[in-house]
Amino acid sequence: MKQVYDTIIVGAGIMGSTVALFLARAGKKVLLIDKSQIFRSASGSNAGTLTIHMTRANLVPYALKGWEMWMNTKDWLSKNIEIKHQPGLCLAFTNEEEKLLIERSEIRNQHGANIKILSNSEAQKIEPAISSKIKCAAFSEIDGYAYANQTGYGYKEALEKEGIDILENSEVIDINKNNNYEIKIKNEDNEINYYSKEIVLAAGVWLGQILKMLNIKINLKCLAQQLIVTERMSNFLNSVITIANGKLSLKQFSNGTVLIGGGWPGIGRIEDKFTATKPENLIGNIRLACSATPELKNTRISRVWLGLEAETDDAMPIIGPLPNNKGAYVIGSVHSGYTSGPHMGKILANYILEKKTNLDLFNISRLIKNYD
Repeated sequence: MKQVYDTIIVGAGIMGSTVALFLARAGKKVLLIDKSQIFRSASGSNAGTLTIHMTRANLVPYALKGWEMWMNTKDWLSKNIEIKHQPGLCLAFTNEEEKLLIERSEIRNQHGANIKILSNSEAQKIEPAISSKIKCAAFSEIDGYAYANQTGYGYKEALEKEGIDILENSEVIDINKNNNYEIKIKNEDNEINYYSKEIVLAAGVWLGQILKMLNIKINLKCLAQQLIVTERMSNFLNSVITIANGKLSLKQFSNGTVLIGGGWPGIGRIEDKFTATKPENLIGNIRLACSATPELKNTRISRVWLGLEAETDDAMPIIGPLPNNKGAYVIGSVHSGYTSGPHMGKILANYILEKKTNLDLFNISRLIKNYD
């Protein structure tokens, strides 16, 4: 007997799961497939930062709406997701960084952010733990974090409540289009076909491989982001800290651990699922974190891990319909995607449901045309 759905979504991270949730609430029968487990890839291994400081300027309006959704998860997702609202400070240590910080803040403000430039003394009144050597800091009230390793539980609860079928540890190995889409998956030693009128590809770093099954080729870079967590410390940090050159994110959780991230990459290959740390980059990130908040010199590293993210050639998202594949859609490669992820998923669901939605900024055709 054929297993037929209205929509099959490939990728059970934050964006794929959000699309599934809103489509199911509109009455569609949805199957959500992931080659691992729900929220176990980038959506479950990232720093969970909910920030405007690290968002590209023209994505700020989307991030602001995503942030609002995170702060009100009990209204649309689950009351069991722990979200922390904290102010955010982006630090500048040199004259060059100060100039860069002011310029970037002005551009983000033009797109709707409300970022203020503070002097050294003003910033330290808000967050005494930061270094006294900074030149200035950019302040945003809109910041905070989610517990990324716990968010999947809340999403799964909501998805199951809506009757969405979830198929984990299942790799898509082929997609064919006749009257319906035929998706062949491999689950352990079995190969099974599922059918649907629509498909949504939300497979993160594996998007490039799956798009080829529909004869679409784009270039996607694989970024292996390294994250570091410390041993527990007494509470000393009540803000989310970033720096002007973009290579640090820093926050302290309620259990006392401090999470250090921010783009010091490791090694990651999707072809053979290989990941490895780069010790020199770990050391650089730790030194930078200690420079930003000297109290960190009094603790030790507890664990290091990597999360793989995909980036397009222009570092802009791909969201919307796939050319020459009616009923097929894509969503992924969203810069600072954790912040805006819920809103991005919602607007794609609205587009599929034929609600008025403009996705021109994210059209994948711009990348196919330039693919060499």
